[in-house]
This record gives sequence, C-alpha cells and structure tokens, in this order.
Amino acid sequence: MSTAHNAAMNGEIAKAVLLPGDPLRAKFIADNFLEDVVQFNDVRNMLGFTGTYKGKKVSVMGTGMGCASIGIYSYELIHFYGVDKLIRVGSCGAMQPQLELGDLVMAITASTDSNYAHQYNLPGTFSAGADFDLLRKAVEVSEEKGYRYHVGNILSADVFYNDNPDRTPWMKMGTMAVEMESFALYCNAARAGVKALGIMSVSDSILTGKELPPIERQNGFTKMMEVALETAIAEY
Repeated sequence: MSTAHNAAMNGEIAKAVLLPGDPLRAKFIADNFLEDVVQFNDVRNMLGFTGTYKGKKVSVMGTGMGCASIGIYSYELIHFYGVDKLIRVGSCGAMQPQLELGDLVMAITASTDSNYAHQYNLPGTFSAGADFDLLRKAVEVSEEKGYRYHVGNILSADVFYNDNPDRTPWMKMGTMAVEMESFALYCNAARAGVKALGIMSVSDSILTGKELPPIERQNGFTKMMEVALETAIAEY
C-alpha cells in the first residue's frame, strides 16, 4: 500500500533501511553501494531505493530535515511497510574539541529542545536511546576498518537558525554534536519496539568554524555509509 508520502507497494522496501536527510545522498548510496537497484519513491522528491548489498536486501530513503520530517517518514516505514531496522546516516556539527571534520559520531542517546515526545503523555523526560545491537555492530565495523569514531550523547535541535544560537549549556553537559533528526527516530522506534541507530559524519565545527562544502556532505561521507550498510545487513 502507498501513503501520502511514499509510493512504495508492499514488499518493495527492505526490513532494513538507511535514512539520510538528503534525498540525493540516498541516490548516491543506491548508485555507489547497492546492486539491482529499484526506485520505489519520488513523492515530494523524497527519493527511495531498494537493492542488495553483499547479496542482502537493503533500502535507502531520504527523510528531509528536522524531527517533524523524519518523524513522518520513519513512522510510515515502521507501521505501513514493516521496517524493523532503521539507521540514520546524516551530518552533524561538532560541539567537543576531540571531534574532527569527517569523524563518525554514533548517538547512544539523543537529547532535544523539541516537543516531539510530548505526544506520548509521559510523566517525565524521555531519554531517547539507540539499539545496543546496532550500536555495537557499528563500533565493531569502525574499529575493524580503522575509522575514527565517537560514541555519546548528541543534541537533536528543533531550530537551525536559532535566535539564541548559544550551545554552551549543552557543551558543558558533554554533548558531542548537534543535528536535527535522531531524537524523533529514536522515539518512533522505541514506541514501536524496533531497532534504530543514528550514525553521523562531522560536517562542521561550532568550536572552530570549519566546515565541509555541500557537495562533500552529499557524496563524501562514504565511511559512514559503509559502516551503516555493514550494520544493516548484520544478523542478531
């Protein structure tokens, strides 16, 4: 069945899906890493593809920017298409000095200034966390390949152009990096009882002002893509 945001029919999407924010990054992954690729979605130009990686079926689909957007796409993938393994592959801004451009960041937890979790009527503050099996596999792959990586808490910010852009309070709490989507993904996965992980590549640094150009953000994060694909096809 199709939805308002996804034209795929039943069976066209794999159980494991990589979720870049940028739909052109989804196309890059499909073109460069997958075989026997079939495009299943172009609604709103949010491209989605299914193919095989090392003989195993994997899908990749863009999610857009922010908790609201990934909240829609990940919810539909889980509840309408039976996806049970979701791995975000995105960019992030470093908030700690040990992070360098191009490093991998794996979010064991995601903090937020969004009200996304208010929908669950929880009597407190929800700590949104990654699936440990996925996280452990991603770390193993990164170590085997000698890739620089960091594991810790990140911030999923609700506003990009913030009227008060000071991230110092989050930095004081040891928050590694800032992005905009993982918290909502983790919430949707937790509520549905499925596996999720956010793997990001450092595209810029709040501390130094250094940043990568847009084309490198779209096509250059191949280490992150490789780690995510190896994690997606792993058996548990």
